[in-house]
Amino acid sequence: MGVQLNIAVISVVLFFFTSTAKAQSGVLDVVAKFGAKADEKTDLSQPLLDAWKEACASTTPTKILIPKGTYLLSKVNLDGPCKAHIELQVQGTVKAPADPSAFKEPNWVVFNHIDGFTMSGGGVFDGQGPAAWGKNTCSKDKFCAALPINLRFNFVKNAMIQDLTTKDSKQFHVNVLGCENLTFQRFTVSAPGDSVNTDGIHIGRSTGVSILNSNIKTGDDCVSLGDGCKNVTVQGVTCGPGHGISVGSLGKWKDEEPVSGIFVRDCTITGTTNGVRIKTWPASTPGSASDMHFEGVTMTNVANPILIDQEYCPWNQCNLKLPSRVKLSNISFKNIRGTSSSQQAVKIVCSSALPCDGVELADIDLTYNGPEGPATSQCMHVTPKLSGKQNPSACSSPVTPTSTAA
Repeated sequence: MGVQLNIAVISVVLFFFTSTAKAQSGVLDVVAKFGAKADEKTDLSQPLLDAWKEACASTTPTKILIPKGTYLLSKVNLDGPCKAHIELQVQGTVKAPADPSAFKEPNWVVFNHIDGFTMSGGGVFDGQGPAAWGKNTCSKDKFCAALPINLRFNFVKNAMIQDLTTKDSKQFHVNVLGCENLTFQRFTVSAPGDSVNTDGIHIGRSTGVSILNSNIKTGDDCVSLGDGCKNVTVQGVTCGPGHGISVGSLGKWKDEEPVSGIFVRDCTITGTTNGVRIKTWPASTPGSASDMHFEGVTMTNVANPILIDQEYCPWNQCNLKLPSRVKLSNISFKNIRGTSSSQQAVKIVCSSALPCDGVELADIDLTYNGPEGPATSQCMHVTPKLSGKQNPSACSSPVTPTSTAA
């Protein structure tokens, strides 16, 4: 399965290299042709929409160019379907309005229903989030108002996003929904560790999404995978600060779709509040997550480096008396090495109603040098298969409450 997935990822990358190499019908410069101004005052929205409309109607591949400079963009929806491949080359810095009240919906830059798309250019999408982070009430109110997300990809197929930066989003940096064959490559997420609810890349109900050779620094999960994710690869990602790489949380909503085929490989996680984790809510709706594999991950000063938490309950907004009804199966953690900032280096807490099946721990070497003593490994409602080095000794300590970030 892993070999097949690697071949699929390489095929997607080669497709886009060859696609962008083809002759294009022309370059639509939003400044030269559509009157955009890099003065941080004039709204880029209409020039960009006009360029998109022309490109979308073209029957041959077209490039849209946002040249170097700094632009103000109120918000924009770039909608398909389009007649041919579009490349959006962002060379400049595009800034959102700093005031959260400028947004009536949780959207800033949105791509909808596009098949065949490339975005690159070395530019920056700056959400100007610091003014909004203090207004996020999600830690106290489960019905909290949503703040705008920097980049949304809704029902986008066969797309490559590369050599770009998303910075200081007011909420998630990237949200991926209903997409197929979407690759992020050499992609950067940049926000301070204390920025609230600023997940790097959140993926839901999508198939064949890859995040490759990317650098994610943020205040929440570097990568988070929601329900309905299938055949997702996270490889060569540097994560931290943040809350690590997470599957879930799952089981909070009705009619969640199964998760399967998650591969996290050759990543480096530094200074985060979690490492690699799977989280499901207690008292949950029924669901399942299977075929999830974490391999070759280096941890440096990471709290909770390996964590399965089926009693995930941030801000005490749940009923811990009822077990999770999300079934977890076929999960492996292999060659996970480095240092833990918490004594709990390995913690696998599964559901009392639906114990985890097919969990494997192989070649685990995690050390902790705190005053409480050496690192611990804790297990509940699971009997993992063990192979190779086990440091700490697998499942050798009693289960204690987990202190984790959401």
